[in-house]
Amino acid sequence: MSDVLETVALAGNPNAGKTTLFNALTGSSQRTGNYAGVTVERKSGEFFTPHGRKLRVVDLPGCYSLDGGSPDQQIARQALHGEIDGEARPDLVICVLDASNLERHLVLALQVIELGLPVVIALNMIDVAESAGLRLDPQKLSEELGGVPVVPIQANANKGIVELKQAIRHPFPHPAATTWTPENRQGRVLQICEVAARRPDTHSSTLSDKLDAWLLHPFWGWVAFAAIMIGIFWTIFSVAGIPMGWIEDGTGAVRDWVNASMSEGDFRSLLADGIVTGIGEGVLVFLPQIVLLFFFIGLLESSGYLARAAFLMDGVMAKAGLSGKAFLPLLSSYACAIPGVMATRTIDSAKERLVTIFVAPWMSCSARLPVYLTLVPLLLVGMSGLQQALIFSVIYLTGTVTALIVARILRGRLGEDATPSHFLLELPPYRAPQWSYILRHVIGRAGAFLKNAGTILLAIFILLWALSTYPKSKSEDPGEQLAHSAMGRIGDVVEPLVKPLGVDGRTGTAILTSFAAREAFVGSMTQLFHVEESDDDEETLNRLQSALSAATWPDGRKMFTLPALLGLIVFYIYALQCLPTSAVVAREAGSFKWAAGQFVFMSVFAWLAAFAVFHISSMFL
Repeated sequence: MSDVLETVALAGNPNAGKTTLFNALTGSSQRTGNYAGVTVERKSGEFFTPHGRKLRVVDLPGCYSLDGGSPDQQIARQALHGEIDGEARPDLVICVLDASNLERHLVLALQVIELGLPVVIALNMIDVAESAGLRLDPQKLSEELGGVPVVPIQANANKGIVELKQAIRHPFPHPAATTWTPENRQGRVLQICEVAARRPDTHSSTLSDKLDAWLLHPFWGWVAFAAIMIGIFWTIFSVAGIPMGWIEDGTGAVRDWVNASMSEGDFRSLLADGIVTGIGEGVLVFLPQIVLLFFFIGLLESSGYLARAAFLMDGVMAKAGLSGKAFLPLLSSYACAIPGVMATRTIDSAKERLVTIFVAPWMSCSARLPVYLTLVPLLLVGMSGLQQALIFSVIYLTGTVTALIVARILRGRLGEDATPSHFLLELPPYRAPQWSYILRHVIGRAGAFLKNAGTILLAIFILLWALSTYPKSKSEDPGEQLAHSAMGRIGDVVEPLVKPLGVDGRTGTAILTSFAAREAFVGSMTQLFHVEESDDDEETLNRLQSALSAATWPDGRKMFTLPALLGLIVFYIYALQCLPTSAVVAREAGSFKWAAGQFVFMSVFAWLAAFAVFHISSMFL
């Protein structure tokens, strides 16, 4: 090996602690982007050896082997072979292994060693292995691997990091590039573990074993899963209300400051009513729910429970033609479909991945919440909190069940993959949450939400303001002004499309604006129905609900009847109203046609479903 190292690659199985080690090595000197030509995330950074030599480290996607067909596995394999444009082959590879699961993790390590690259083994989670009674011999393990350095570490506590850097600093010869078949390779792993990792009495059970006896039980496992999911969503909807109130108060204060600091005119109206109100009430107000959901996802993943949830859901997913690997992308889509679609990269089967991408937007994301919160209270007068919670549960369940049914149909039409896929899932031991990882996870996802949703919503709210302001009418009546504006004229054009659903052109215009982002619906309805905004956003919502309750057709008939409200809610359950999601789908699926087909299918499906619900319920209600 050369005395000068340029690039160090981190390789390892999922849940091996590779990202934790990357963070421990690089600290704040990290950069995140995508590999050239693909959407798989690429993390890189720099660190120094004990003698001050600066090295570049690249965190490869986690994978169980280099033979799979998922995008993550393909990128890891190509990176180690030096086959990625603009990326040199690494000078050295750090293989991160979970010390408590060597039988599984050594398979990938042997594959990396076979490539002929210099390798250092980072034997991570040594504390977990020792607490389980596993007797490890790093020196013997090194000998069995042909002299490859083996360094015990505990990455989440920064233990062994200096020793790891020291092992990287010292040059050593290339290992012999022996090539094994998959079965000999597995046999070699068992031989190595026999002499280097002796387990305690096979009849003894660990804490993880005892917990899994309940959490993976055919009955109690599902009870625990349901309780955890209900607890998470209840916490999100209840706790998030506090910071959401702060954001609403802050938005009102900024809006008042703009109105008090500037003279009356179009520019002040643009800033106060278009930008400040739009960003505050259409973007930032949903951030607490996004943050809380990703916090819980990170907590479940870091503690080891998320793998158990995927295991439980594998049977349910199988009935929809999917595997347990589709669970996490669909779960993530309840917060936002964008990270959910991106999370499908771990799915080996190309066709299963496409199906998961296709149905992910039917998980009711947080952007739909403002619509539901506006419409659901109008269904029944004096509705209790429990009744609202039950209706919300039905709404979420409707989208999820429909998604699984469509996935089953679509998966059957796409046919089987050329290479059969296998659902390989490692159940890591339960452990204390890694708070630094969770913090980075939440910050990264929240930043992505603000970047992807915030930018386009800002443009939408500015456009809405302009359409509702120009051309101006000489009348002082707000209704006449709106009717004369471009927004009012658009409403006349779209009314024939939405009237069969029981609503008029004003609601149709709000629906049209929400195709770019669903959050725009409430703001549009507030403007279109002449609702005077209050500093208290809850009061503004109450005023909007009162205006909708009083809205009538020209002949005096009530507009927002129970059938009309049900149809409108169903439309928002199914319609794909998020341009950023469509853009991400086009990139992830590698096809604009797939994204366009998804958009058209979901839009038509939503209209037909709303039409059916409105007319069928009108016969009985």
